[in-house]
Parts: sequence; C-alpha cells; structure tokens
Amino acid sequence: MSPNAVKQDLVISAYKPNGGLEQRLAERGAAPESAWDFVQTHLRQLSVSKSHNGLLEFVLERDPRRIYDRMVAWFVRHDVPVPLSTEEFLDGLRSRFPARDGMVFLPEQVTEYDRKRAQVAQAPQMEMFVADERSAIDWLTDFLRKRPSTYQEVHPEFTTQLGAGWKKHETRPELSALLDDNFLRYDASGDVPSQIHNYLSTNYHDLRNLEKSDPRLKAKAKDRWYVPDPGKAQDLEQKREKTLLKEFEAYRDAPGRRLKEFRLEVLRAGFRSAWAAKDFKTIISIAQKVPEEALQEDEKLLFWYDSALTRMEANA
Repeated sequence: MSPNAVKQDLVISAYKPNGGLEQRLAERGAAPESAWDFVQTHLRQLSVSKSHNGLLEFVLERDPRRIYDRMVAWFVRHDVPVPLSTEEFLDGLRSRFPARDGMVFLPEQVTEYDRKRAQVAQAPQMEMFVADERSAIDWLTDFLRKRPSTYQEVHPEFTTQLGAGWKKHETRPELSALLDDNFLRYDASGDVPSQIHNYLSTNYHDLRNLEKSDPRLKAKAKDRWYVPDPGKAQDLEQKREKTLLKEFEAYRDAPGRRLKEFRLEVLRAGFRSAWAAKDFKTIISIAQKVPEEALQEDEKLLFWYDSALTRMEANA
C-alpha cells in the first residue's frame, strides 16, 4: 500500500473506542443511518477550530466533500456498499448538521465555534486552488453561489484561475461544459429563481422589492447561471454520472498501455462504479494505464486502486 493511502487509512481507522460504531455498522449494514452514525463519530474527533496569528483557519476536514470522502472510505474499508450518492449525502448533511463558514459541526460543537468566531473580525477562508475538474467545479459553485452570472461574466474570472497549477495529465474542461453539467441557467421562462432574485435585489437598488415575476427582474436575470437547489442538484448529478461512466468505458476499451491525458472525474466515477460491482480487475487495469505520478498525487484514485489490490490479494 502506498504512503498516501496509508496516511488516509490511518485517518479513517484511528478512532478511539467509539461507542459501538463498528458494531452498529455490522448490524445495520448499508443503511443511510450508518452513514450519519459515521459522520457523528467523525465530527467528534475533529478540532472545533484552529487559529494562527490571531486568525481563524479553515478546518479542511470539516469541508462537506471531505467528510463525504471519509465516509466512503469507511464503508469501503469495511466492505459495505456506500448507501448514499454524493448529492444525497451533501443534502442530508445540510439538513442534519449545522454549518458555519463552509464547515460542518455537531450541534454541541457549533456553540463553541460561534464563540471563537465572535472574537475575530474575519471568517476563515478555504484556500481554493483550481488544479483539476473537481476543483474547477468547486470554484464555480462558490462563485455562482455568491454571484449568479452570465457566461460572459464568469468567463474572464474563470480563465484567471486556470494557471500553472493545473495537473499535468488532466484534460482542461470547457467552461460551457462545466456550466451545462453542474449548474442551471435561467432562460426567463417562469419566475426568477430565489438564488438569482436574492443576489439582484441585494446588489441593484432599482430591483429591490420586486416580485419574482416582474419583467424588469426577469430581464436582468436572463441567462444567469446559478447553483441549483438540492433536489435539482441530485438530478444533475445523476445525469453527469451517466456521462462520466460512458466516457470511462471508452478509457477501458482504449488500445495501448497508457492514458496520456484524461479526466480525473471520469476515473473516480468509474472506479466507484467498478467497486460497487466488485469489478476490482477493471480498477487495477485502468489504474495501471494512468501515469504513476498522476496516480500518486490523487488521493482518491490511489485509495480505490490500493483497495482493489488489497481485495484481489484477499480473494486470491
């Protein structure tokens, strides 16, 4: 097992006596309650806050997607199917646990965080480096949540993010494709969505106190991209997953020993799907087509690959 995977495995398995988490997992199996039970235990292990030079720092392990990754790893390590999709999990996380400044807490922890937060002037900021498709989507989500925008408004801002930090073997996605696959565009039919309405009414004096059906508001809102509500986000996620898996089939069937350029999101989705089908050979064979440096620097790919190797050895 690689050093990176060992480090992640330690994060997942280093819980002290946990009040029967593993026993309850064995009893319940692949049930959503098992996922939320894990989250409760995981959040309890994390620092409520971190500070440096009098400033609060973002606790990365409290980021919702990081928590999802940890939950997936927990289930995989215990050979139990993951009971929730990404969007189902993120939606459930929002409804079950309080969040502050992009971080998730237990109810009893959030009071302590609020006290610390009240003592500083500035909220902690998550450093967001756009290095691959996933981080590009995350950047767009953050941008559009604050400021629903047209393509023309997003494009120059997005382009400045695609710098030298882009991963060597990762295909650079088109902005239009990222928007189509992950967000919604208001086409002026029907009322203006709340996400856009809130932004426009806050930032444009002449658009305040207008109904969502007002023609002036609709005209200003037209063609703006915005972050969908959780229900719509699940639909988009399912559609996107199908597209990713179709492309993964092309990777699998591609002749030759090496993939010179690829989409990490395609590989991650394909590995997840293959794991669920217990098709460990596919994970291993595709991983061996990926350049070693690319495999080593991506924690998620490495996790699936190492897990598949371990399972194949156990079944041998």
